Amino acid sequence: MNRFAAQHHLEGSRHVTVMADASAMPRIAANCSVMADISQLVRPRIAMMVLVTVFAAMWLTSGSRALHWLSVVGVLVGTAAVAASSSIANQILERRTDRLMPRTESRPLAAGRLSQRTAWMLVAGSFLGGSGCVWLAGNWQAACAAIVTWILYVAVYTPLKRITPLNTAVGAVAGSLPIAIGWFAVDGQQQFLTGNVSATLAVAALGTVLYLWQFPHFMAIAWLYRDQYRLAGLKMLTVTDPSGLRAAGQSLAASLAMVPVSLSMAVPSGSIRMFLAAALASTLYVLVSVNFAFRRDDRSARILLFASLGVLLVLMTSAIAFSIPKVLSG
Repeated sequence: MNRFAAQHHLEGSRHVTVMADASAMPRIAANCSVMADISQLVRPRIAMMVLVTVFAAMWLTSGSRALHWLSVVGVLVGTAAVAASSSIANQILERRTDRLMPRTESRPLAAGRLSQRTAWMLVAGSFLGGSGCVWLAGNWQAACAAIVTWILYVAVYTPLKRITPLNTAVGAVAGSLPIAIGWFAVDGQQQFLTGNVSATLAVAALGTVLYLWQFPHFMAIAWLYRDQYRLAGLKMLTVTDPSGLRAAGQSLAASLAMVPVSLSMAVPSGSIRMFLAAALASTLYVLVSVNFAFRRDDRSARILLFASLGVLLVLMTSAIAFSIPKVLSG
């Protein structure tokens, strides 16, 4: 009898466990849905690129001086909040066009899972908190650079996407402006005024590289999603010129201009390794841009897109790794 009772108790325990797992599944699914919505709102991959850019600018500008890690973390956290704010504001303004494109129709605002009021509250809170954090951890000039970047991206670039193909050129400026946040945050302007121009030259070269890098990258995206952009009424260059000739021309011109500019990044530090890394990365970018210019098909655009990410990773890594050595102090 004891054996039968024990078996009955074991079966009952299994039944309770199964019921508990079943009741937990909706909560797990809800948590996953919330995390997915947050990811779509803040677009962490773009935010990470911005943070790497700011850190690289701070690293190069500081030269042989030590970087205070609390200041670095504070500026990066504040920048991340401002970047999240700009991403949410962008999706508020583009919610109608987002609904027309399969790649964006599932975004929280486009799908109606998040109200505009809540979204605007998130925009205001992250913008004010982020810019304030940059001010406290860095200085008011760095905070102003973050604010100007936000305005350019949200108030200028986003509306221009429905008006003119020149939106890419404006968006590229917004994409390279985080360099100014890092430069100001470690008193780059003061170093420049006192005659220490080598760090400023390195940062200026990095900012120019970032500006030029964005043209092939975004032209590849514009080509791959040209049909969706056309349905949404967005004036991307691949929509106004379906042949892709102008998009390919801009990509090739920007990648060619990147070669001497990326090489100049190595001049202040005098690093041969940085020079070789920049030469290899920029040459590869030219080759895949030439391939896209001749073929103008989805395969060549996809190759260009993935190559652009690798090129950016190499350039950023080499700019940090092969610059003047320094330490992070407390």
